[in-house]
Amino acid sequence: MINGKKITVVMPAYNAAKTLEKTLAEIDRSIVDEIILVDDRSKDNTVELACKFQLRTIVHHKNLGYGGNQKTCYKAALESGSDIIIMVHPDYQYTPLLIPSLAYPIAHGLYDAMLASRILGNGALSGGMPLYKYIANRFLTATQNLLMGQKLSEYHTGYRAFSRKLIETLPLGECDDDFVFDNEMLAQTAYYGFNMGEVSCPTKYFEEASSINFSRSVQYGLGVLRVSLSYFFSKRGLWSSSIFKQNGLKVFQLPSRGVEVK
Repeated sequence: MINGKKITVVMPAYNAAKTLEKTLAEIDRSIVDEIILVDDRSKDNTVELACKFQLRTIVHHKNLGYGGNQKTCYKAALESGSDIIIMVHPDYQYTPLLIPSLAYPIAHGLYDAMLASRILGNGALSGGMPLYKYIANRFLTATQNLLMGQKLSEYHTGYRAFSRKLIETLPLGECDDDFVFDNEMLAQTAYYGFNMGEVSCPTKYFEEASSINFSRSVQYGLGVLRVSLSYFFSKRGLWSSSIFKQNGLKVFQLPSRGVEVK
């Protein structure tokens, strides 16, 4: 806990057996109260290892995608009484050593959301980020800042922390089940007036770290532009998007799509 707030780490997992132990070793259990791993029908022994390490483990009935996995993560964290929810990828692409830096500003009411940015500083390319992904990241981020009136250094990090109030408010059930979920969630965060902070995060690209290929990256980039344009027009009353409807489907309203294993 920090400042009396229960801190939960959620892990959307798919074939993370090779990196799970290394990731867990860097989590400070003196401040993290609970770890929830949601397995999206891995083909390796991710679930077996999660149970071995005594994590709260939920297994999907079928593969629901990266966004679908996160919806289960956030629903489970809310149900467990979490005050601060931090998403950590179990593929060790982002170091859990930054968890305190993400949690403290939320615990003390400074921000509603914290993002670990790979772009702040100069480590993205030296850490192995492919050049085409770096260029696309910079272009998309600049476009999004322009359309959404924000000043973030990047929107595409998978390492982020949120307050309970934010998760309860956003109609995350309306968001996509694929990778663009991440971007839709941040667009909703800005749309509903929650404030976001950033910390610098080192970048690690290696064989076991999850990463989408070029064609999926193009699909994601087009989705990002769609979300940003939707935000722009919705803010001006020129377009009505389901992801920006206050009465949209919340994650705690979603039916259970997995089973908890021991």
